[in-house]
Amino acid sequence: MDRVSQAEGFWDDHEKAQKILKEKKRHESSVEGFERMKAALEDIEVMIELTREEEDESMVPEIQESYAAWKKGMDEMRIKTLLDGEYDANNAILSVHAGSGGTDAQDWAGMLLRMYTRWADSKGYKVKMWDLQDDSEGGIKGATFLVEGENAYGYLKTEKGVHRIVRISPFDSSGRRHTSFASLDVMPEIDDNINVEIAPDDIRVDTFRSSGAGGQHVNKTDSAVRITHIPTNIVVSVQNERSQHQNKEVAMRILKSRLVELAEREHKENLAELAGDYGQISWGNQIRSYVFHPYSLVKDHRTGAEVGNVYAVMDGDLDYFINEKLKLKD
Repeated sequence: MDRVSQAEGFWDDHEKAQKILKEKKRHESSVEGFERMKAALEDIEVMIELTREEEDESMVPEIQESYAAWKKGMDEMRIKTLLDGEYDANNAILSVHAGSGGTDAQDWAGMLLRMYTRWADSKGYKVKMWDLQDDSEGGIKGATFLVEGENAYGYLKTEKGVHRIVRISPFDSSGRRHTSFASLDVMPEIDDNINVEIAPDDIRVDTFRSSGAGGQHVNKTDSAVRITHIPTNIVVSVQNERSQHQNKEVAMRILKSRLVELAEREHKENLAELAGDYGQISWGNQIRSYVFHPYSLVKDHRTGAEVGNVYAVMDGDLDYFINEKLKLKD
């Protein structure tokens, strides 16, 4: 065996070991969580017994508070058991796109980007921006970013779809009510050891001048990359890395992740059968509505879940909607 083969074999073994260790850590975390919940319940039972023996009701508020915290923890553990999909434990790649509604829709897309960033922050997840298309008039045309953390895809896959906002437009001098749309695409970040065959003839690579971060050189060279997967019409753009090579590498990772997610979603192994399907977005089939006027309400049209505090939701308070959607498979 030559040195190159030995090096490749070592790298394959290293990747497998890393994957096993990651899986081991995830299971250990689940066991530790169960043990904590078991100990918390035992503490509550002791407090209840003491209250009965001493006929002292002063501990009742503490018992009620402890039980509420325990119940919330148990609900969270139960939700985690629903994340049993092949890629649920993976990082998530999100893409926000402004829909119909002009500047209002672009502003709405920017609001959604902030909402999911705030949600990720509240979970302790890391966010890495890969592509951000600002608009001079306001808001964003689109953005693609990575959310890193355990079960990020498992949670965020429930958010895929069209989101609708109803509000008094800040861009309408007459103060009229407007309805705008934006779409969210969610896919798992796949491991490098997952083989996704992409024929060179099936992709078109275009380069253009980046307008994002990465230093002054990005404005002088065509460092941004756009890859089009011709059979499925998937288009991926990345511009926030520091070189054309890095942008192309990230774009290929996103493309592979989209193809994997597409095959999983459609339950088809032959991607050629899906040509053209991916790019069709129906703005009339929103999954959730966010109403700011004439009343305050966020409603999920798939589960019927409703929240009256729209501003809390826009600050990233999404767990209720995510959990209700996950429970549908329970």
